[in-house]
Amino acid sequence: MNRFLPPEENDPSTKKKNKGVVCDVKNCMYNDKNSHCTAEKIAVGPTYATSCSDTVCATFRQRNI
Repeated sequence: MNRFLPPEENDPSTKKKNKGVVCDVKNCMYNDKNSHCTAEKIAVGPTYATSCSDTVCATFRQRNI
């Protein structure tokens, strides 16, 4: 644990969960390890998408393991 950061920055379980947003991407830094998204904002694109398979989560950031 980094003692120079507030606890919410060190422990993803203390971050606010986005109710109704499910994230199955286990290696995303915003996944609280219980499939809840903790990102402050969520961006989904691209603008030309015409189906679910065309979309991507632009908020995704890979978790350092």
